[in-house]
Formats: sequence, C-alpha cells, structure tokens
Amino acid sequence: MLQLVVHYSFHFLLPGLVAWVFFRSQWKIAWLILIGTMLVDLDHLIANPIFSSQRCSINFHPLHSYMAIAVYFGLLFFKKTRIIAIGLLLHMLTDGLDCLWMK
Repeated sequence: MLQLVVHYSFHFLLPGLVAWVFFRSQWKIAWLILIGTMLVDLDHLIANPIFSSQRCSINFHPLHSYMAIAVYFGLLFFKKTRIIAIGLLLHMLTDGLDCLWMK
C-alpha cells in the first residue's frame, strides 16, 4: 500500500512541486504538461500482461528503455523540449523507484 501511495504521489504531486518551484509564473500549464508526459505509459498496452506488479518497467517497455531515457535526457538541452524532458525523466525516476522497491 505504501508503495502505491509513493508511486502515485511521485507521478502527480512531484510534477506539481517541480512546476511550482521552476515554472511559477505558469505553474498550472507546466503541471499539465508534466502530467501529460504520463502518456509514455501507453507502451504498457503492448505488454502481456498489460500490468504486473512484479515487473520493473525500466528497460522492459520500449518507451521506458535505457535508449529512450538517453533521448529524454538529450531533450533537456533544447529549450522547446525541456519541460517535456523533465516530465519524462521524473516519470522514469518514479518507475525506477518501483524497481528498487521490488528488490
């Protein structure tokens, strides 16, 4: 239960905090963009089963692969994609914490 609370807090509240601290003048829009990056979880739909509490998403799903994470990191260097990159990396951090939780 605690893992679930931490996971969803990191998916919704952490982006809100990041939006408030770093994008204060437009924090609501920033938060929506950061939450929108959760669409990266669409790659779960091609997994069988779609959800497994015993599976680490990192490097299992294509949009959660190390190569994809490297691309997300690269997007940080471009002003137009920076906020999306932050959202994607926060998402990977959150999912990575789940992987640590399973060990």
